[in-house]
Amino acid sequence: MNQAGFLTVEEVAQNLKVTRQTVSKYIKTKELNAIKMNKSYRIAFNDFEKFINNNSIVGEPKIAYLKKSKNCLLDYPNKMDEFEIRNSYSKGTLKLVEKQHNLRDNIFVFGDNLFVLKSLLDTHYGKIDLVYIDPPFATGRDFNTIDDHSAYSDKLIDNEFLEFIRKRLILLRDLLSENGSIYLHIDKKIGHYVKIIMDEVFGYNNYINDITRIKCNPKNFARNAYGNYSDMVLFYAKNRDKNIWNEVKEKMLEDKRKQLFPKKHPKLGYYTTNPIHAPGKTIDGDTGKKWKGLLPPKGRHWRYSRKVLTELDNKGLIEWSSTGNPRKIVWASEHKGFKIQDVWEFKDKGLSYVEYPTQKNFDFLERIIRNSSNEDSIVLDCFAGSGSTLKIAEKLNRKWIGVDNSTHSYSVIKKSFKKDSIKCNFYEYMSLT
Repeated sequence: MNQAGFLTVEEVAQNLKVTRQTVSKYIKTKELNAIKMNKSYRIAFNDFEKFINNNSIVGEPKIAYLKKSKNCLLDYPNKMDEFEIRNSYSKGTLKLVEKQHNLRDNIFVFGDNLFVLKSLLDTHYGKIDLVYIDPPFATGRDFNTIDDHSAYSDKLIDNEFLEFIRKRLILLRDLLSENGSIYLHIDKKIGHYVKIIMDEVFGYNNYINDITRIKCNPKNFARNAYGNYSDMVLFYAKNRDKNIWNEVKEKMLEDKRKQLFPKKHPKLGYYTTNPIHAPGKTIDGDTGKKWKGLLPPKGRHWRYSRKVLTELDNKGLIEWSSTGNPRKIVWASEHKGFKIQDVWEFKDKGLSYVEYPTQKNFDFLERIIRNSSNEDSIVLDCFAGSGSTLKIAEKLNRKWIGVDNSTHSYSVIKKSFKKDSIKCNFYEYMSLT
């Protein structure tokens, strides 16, 4: 906004989800009160609120909104409505501090991510394909580096923390593209409350997975409880079934290969064999007739036509047992991997091995970025920390935006990017008030 306490015509259109021309029509018919400033119109907050209260156009979205969240909402003190979140804070500007390239993206912004996200709405509304965030876990304490330098504060707890997250999720939803996704990494102590907030913001129907991440080795606690060696990642789409999904498979490890492909061909490698018949009897069809002098076992039929079976045999893809039983050869080298499940084992390194207290496993981030973005996608992490998300996005030829208000984060990212020859434009958020 150009003037504190006022909205532009474009901002009103965005909030009402209508065109600029429609807003102009409301102004001309005096349904919406506006003031002319410098050859353009501005609408005061209270006038816009009166317009909302007097018109049914905002009543319908509220009903749909509650249906999306299954009418399950968290109520707590000082919970702001979406209109206030978007418009009650004046926008600042992003000041270029250091320029290393001429791209619009591949940037790091130092500043409070609430204000930075509001500023990014001007340039990136609906353009972010993937958001990964690892916000504070509402632990109520501060985190230091191994050298005992302050890294970041995690003092917000209870409803203050939930509202802190909710405000940012609303802005992130606006930044997501129609094919976008968000992964929110959180501790299990607070995560189930955060899920209700995400249901409210993104809609219950856009919930995709609650991923359990094994973060460390099993613990031997003295207290009367089970050990805690996992946290959670909440995965939502902007529009379910429209989100980018590349179906990355999990590679077959050696132990699994030994189990599934125990046989070895001297030249062609490991393999297993499968039956060439299946349940069900074919009376008149080709798959119920003799092939190479054999009928399928009683109550079964050939899986393939006799012509295909002959072609497989001619290619050496049928293995005959010593008793004359044929089975199809399946090569380990042709295995495409396994569908990834919702329990992931990506353990964190100890504090003495990383530059930032919450630095995440690179393989963990690579799985997320490969599955839920493309090479032309923009990846956003507004709790950038060590910059690991940005590094992996760069490695995978994605564009990226990082935000953090920790001076330690800023220092670590500058140092590690220089070491890895990653070019980045560095900005600082500057308030206009």
